Amino acid sequence: MTTSRRTFLAGLGATAFAGAVPAVAKGSDMPPVRMVRTNGINMAVHEAGTGPAVVLLHGFPDLSFTWRHQVPALAEAGYRVIVPDLRGYGRTDAPEAVESYDVGQLTGDLTGLLDALNVRKAVFMGHDWGGLLAWQMPLLHPGRVAGVIGVNTPFVPHWRLWLHPDLVNAALPDGASFVDDPGIDPVKKMREVYSPEMYVLMFQDGTTADQAMDADPRGTLRNAYRKDLVTSAEWDDLPPDVTNMEYYGKPLPDVLPGRDVLTSQELSVYEEAFARTGFTPAINWYRNLSRNWRVGLDIDQTIRVPSLMVSAANDVVLRPGMTDGMASHVPDLERHVLEDCWHWTPEEKPGELNRLTLSWLGQRFPKE
Repeated sequence: MTTSRRTFLAGLGATAFAGAVPAVAKGSDMPPVRMVRTNGINMAVHEAGTGPAVVLLHGFPDLSFTWRHQVPALAEAGYRVIVPDLRGYGRTDAPEAVESYDVGQLTGDLTGLLDALNVRKAVFMGHDWGGLLAWQMPLLHPGRVAGVIGVNTPFVPHWRLWLHPDLVNAALPDGASFVDDPGIDPVKKMREVYSPEMYVLMFQDGTTADQAMDADPRGTLRNAYRKDLVTSAEWDDLPPDVTNMEYYGKPLPDVLPGRDVLTSQELSVYEEAFARTGFTPAINWYRNLSRNWRVGLDIDQTIRVPSLMVSAANDVVLRPGMTDGMASHVPDLERHVLEDCWHWTPEEKPGELNRLTLSWLGQRFPKE
């Protein structure tokens, strides 16, 4: 069994949803790309449709291409869909400085994008790191956000995602205890729980993971994009290197567990992009956790816009149980869980995700 972060990602069952809406619109090709100048960088952006604006934010190691099944469904339903390659990814600029990837720059890219496209407010829909970014938008730029849709990624205040009890308790030795403190740098607290090879900590401490991933982009990506793996219920019984999330910088196995999420042709899209950029710009997002935490210390951690949370039952890192406390910080929240789904929800369960998204958008942000 491989030890790659996504190898063990999973998600749970979808609840009932209202309204009959198209599952997957005809075709899945991305609309043409154009370059938009924003916040001092050139950003590659795909756009389709008219109506209320919905900005789709991809995660790691994803691209705008990740949303290829959502774009036509949203556009045909009457929404203006805006899909960027985020800073450091795809054809968007990738500055060299690590601090160029902090939350101020990343959210500044998005407000500048709205300005360039003459959009006052948008719904931000994000998966994985895109979800972390989407939840930060109403905290840092509340006037530009109509609503938030989190896909897999829950809102956890003050960048404590990897310190959530659901993850910490699995990694702690038997009998050990841990108390988090939002007033202490999350990276420092993570070092109290996890081994130095835990992937987020490994990203802080050198470029071993960058080099290993860059040496074989296709293998790295295929190893990441897996489904039909272990479930959340099985996670706690796995070896310590797994519960400590020691995933990158290790040799790839000869036989990958589970099944491929991507076809060979789809995998080639990702491979070509990361072969060109390398993985370091994307990893630099992780290298700003401490800086991001400091930015948010004096900011009220309440999301004051309508929000939708779609979890995946078998996502073992972004677990559905991590959404149980969200209502105290996200008062206007609707939650769903998709069954038989791991980490790559937009690509694993596009029909189910589209139905939930369009049902919620139709109720909260009906097309004009």
